[in-house]
Amino acid sequence: MRRDTSLERILMANVSDHFAQDYAGARKKFQHAAREAGARLEEHLLPGFAGPCGEPLAMDVALHGDPAAARLVVVTSGTHGLEGQCGSGAQVALLADGDLHARMKAAGAALLLVHAVNPHGFAHGRRVNEDNVDVNRNALDFSLPRPVNRAYQELEGLLIPPTWPPSAENRAALDAFIRERGFAHYQAALTLGQYVSPQGMFFGGDRPSWSVVTLERVLRTHGQGRSGLAWLDIHTALGPRGHGEKIQAGDPSELSMARFLWGADVVSLSAGDSSSALITGAVLNMLGASCPDAHCAGIGLEYGTRPLPEVLDALRADHWMHRYRPDAPTTARLKAAIRAAFYDDSDDWRGMIVGQARTAVLQAAIGLAAWKPGD
Repeated sequence: MRRDTSLERILMANVSDHFAQDYAGARKKFQHAAREAGARLEEHLLPGFAGPCGEPLAMDVALHGDPAAARLVVVTSGTHGLEGQCGSGAQVALLADGDLHARMKAAGAALLLVHAVNPHGFAHGRRVNEDNVDVNRNALDFSLPRPVNRAYQELEGLLIPPTWPPSAENRAALDAFIRERGFAHYQAALTLGQYVSPQGMFFGGDRPSWSVVTLERVLRTHGQGRSGLAWLDIHTALGPRGHGEKIQAGDPSELSMARFLWGADVVSLSAGDSSSALITGAVLNMLGASCPDAHCAGIGLEYGTRPLPEVLDALRADHWMHRYRPDAPTTARLKAAIRAAFYDDSDDWRGMIVGQARTAVLQAAIGLAAWKPGD
């Protein structure tokens, strides 16, 4: 009688079982899957903060495979808080995938999973961290002058109006801006990152966040001694529903290696061919400095959910809610809409997440084994 492989068991199982409905459940699933797979677990507790029910918050790390492997594939989730619900499910599925583990071992690669880079945002259903900082705009050298986003400063008074839904006057003014400048300009102005308004949207902070400092330490520790390192940072909300766009957002010099690993459909923020506008302070910028002895490449794996205008309005509503503190029914309604903008609670969407994440990890492991500097 032919023995089922672990891959066959995964395919026959309900993929949605890998996903949880909240941070506490996701963390429990991740830790359990890591122990079942024989991975080495470590936790980095976020000091001074707790989850909605008083639970501790942490960035959890699981290393699977040979600790001394020449190559390392890193998968991070929850850089943008509530987007961790998607990334966590993918990570749990990767831990359960014995067939993938065998293929990675053959390629001489270990797997490093960093769960909940921004645990506070994940637990509290926000994209930003405990200080209203967008962690993916925070990986900067703060000893240098901050990037300037004048277009955001021009827009800010319209973005978080005193009432929600926005008044007809607010809508008309924002529509006039978009008509005059174009939606792409509006998206770029809003999402580039800004460093002057701590309570505003896409605030990049005034110092390195706990998440960035801790993640950099994790990368340095586990990247030490590797010859090659590939990093997948999982995100949601941009692009067609369920499609994982592969976005090279770090050092532009890594683009050729990224395309060698993941294919010609890797897009580049610096080239402007992505569904994402250019951003400042992306965490992928840390890769080369954290692992200077390894040949490195990283991409954001961005899964589409809802139309972009709906996503941006959900973010505006989130900031309005946290500025004006509405009543409980309004808060519950807005939280549900915000969650839906960043997580599709359906089996087919979750299946697409797991399948594409698995493919990207396998591509990275095989590609690292074949990569030669100068390719």
